[in-house]
Amino acid sequence: MTKIAIVTDSTAYLTKEQAAAANITVVPIPVILDGTVYDEGVDITPAEYYAKLKTAKTFPSTSQPPLGEMLKLYENLKNDGYEQIISIHLANTISGFQQTLRAAVTELDGVDVTIYDSKITVKLMGWLALEAAKMAKEGKTVDQIINRLDDLRGTIDEYFIVNDIQNLVRGGRLSNAAGFVAGMLRIKPLLTFDPTTNKIVAIEKIRSLKKAYARVETLFNEALEKVDYPVRGLIIHANDPEAAEKWQAELQEKFPNIEFEISFFGPVIGTHLGEKAIALAWMKDFTKA
Repeated sequence: MTKIAIVTDSTAYLTKEQAAAANITVVPIPVILDGTVYDEGVDITPAEYYAKLKTAKTFPSTSQPPLGEMLKLYENLKNDGYEQIISIHLANTISGFQQTLRAAVTELDGVDVTIYDSKITVKLMGWLALEAAKMAKEGKTVDQIINRLDDLRGTIDEYFIVNDIQNLVRGGRLSNAAGFVAGMLRIKPLLTFDPTTNKIVAIEKIRSLKKAYARVETLFNEALEKVDYPVRGLIIHANDPEAAEKWQAELQEKFPNIEFEISFFGPVIGTHLGEKAIALAWMKDFTKA
């Protein structure tokens, strides 16, 4: 049986226990705050990051993991007996990390590396990595795993509610910023990944947080009516666990047949969305279908 290693990056927001149990290697993405570089998930917790963010003198930024360290990681996995590696990373429209890796892995000898574009990030990508790891353990081939990931990836949808889109605008991560910047103090913009361009776009201006939650729930319900498979829900928050737990309880009551998990926006993604952002995301339930 061919040994297949699964690699992902820290924006999958898997717990250390989840990654260890599934034998997934997690590569930290660096975030720079006031000149100090922190490896996400290693040097700083989300709570510590958001606390520092409140008093930061400069706008934070993110970087790519050093290419040399990535190549060394792949070489180490080869030396551990892995013949193939599936490296699952945050959307190519968010970061150029994948492009960098694709250009470099062609020079590796003795191990085949498949760079997979999750076309997303956060725990949704973590779910893809967990499914890939399970299939690798079961002895599935790379092609079988990639086909499964493609199928699951095609069922992903999400809506983000942010308090202020200035971070996305300043970081260049919002592709249709024009028209959404002015008069944002009392407006809660609703964001999603555009299915055609796979870029983060603002789709609606909503006048209150309560209405924003209601609108997302309506969109979620409309999506459920169009699918013929079980769905798994995900509530993601930026340093606001109380809001996430409250929404989870409300959603669980309204949609009792769906399991809703809570996750978070860590430093790298939180840099662009800002504190108190919250999202509802979903995907085909990979544990059932």
